[in-house]
Amino acid sequence: MNMAETLRFREPMARHVSWRAGGPADRFFAPSSIEELAPFLQGLPSGEPILFAGLGSNLLVRDGGFRGTVVLLHAPKKQPRLESGGRVYAEAGVASPKVARFAARAHLTGAEFLSGIPGTVGGALAMNAGCYGGETWDIVERAVTIDRHGELHERSKSEFQIGYRHCALPKEEFFVAAYFALKEGDGERSSARIKELLAKRMASQPLSLPNAGSVFRNPPGDHAARLIESCGLKGLARGGARVSDKHANFIVNPEGAASAADIEGLILQVRDTVLAKTGVALVPEVRIVGEQA
Repeated sequence: MNMAETLRFREPMARHVSWRAGGPADRFFAPSSIEELAPFLQGLPSGEPILFAGLGSNLLVRDGGFRGTVVLLHAPKKQPRLESGGRVYAEAGVASPKVARFAARAHLTGAEFLSGIPGTVGGALAMNAGCYGGETWDIVERAVTIDRHGELHERSKSEFQIGYRHCALPKEEFFVAAYFALKEGDGERSSARIKELLAKRMASQPLSLPNAGSVFRNPPGDHAARLIESCGLKGLARGGARVSDKHANFIVNPEGAASAADIEGLILQVRDTVLAKTGVALVPEVRIVGEQA
């Protein structure tokens, strides 16, 4: 596969985000390997805006689209790799649940919670994604980044500023891989835990409808879903978007007809209502980029 086959123009981002809404990217590049990515980045203009994406499970591109280049790293055929000392290497485009299952098969523990994160390793690193008591950077030893000049950098955990649903990258570097440091354990028990977490997720979240996972961060000592539900906002609709009846911190696109503006407007409406009624300022954890239509 050559670069011309993986580069597209005016690519509808609704095809690549889990909300199934949003406008086109001016340029869209889906490299087949990290090695193919380097020369592409080297060829971009120095001021070109770049957005790295995976499964698009935490992303909304406004209806006017993204004026720049989207690099899609989702790699469904890529597999994690077992390293020495209980380490698992995974490229950024690998789905997080795949890392959890791979670790369990290798009789390594600590990654089970990744089965509940609906995005890729790259997205999990960028936002320190977490669920069920675990956070991504709890188990990351080091990460590999690439800069705009196509240079790779292997960086230790201590080189990043990590917080709740946040990881600050060096300027103009992007995640391409990570090394997870795990412990030896009972693989069957890990697999059972993964099945338990998936069942819990299916029972509590609207997985059959287009969504982007949790919309808001949990405020200290509370849950965003509880606050939203306490304000009577379950089922609230705006255009084709709706606050889920199953989980109040999810916004769904049930008919596939919601615009990005519908979704963003509903996010703002929920945030403003919760602030007015409870005094708590909810902070979105989804990333919203691009221009209005």
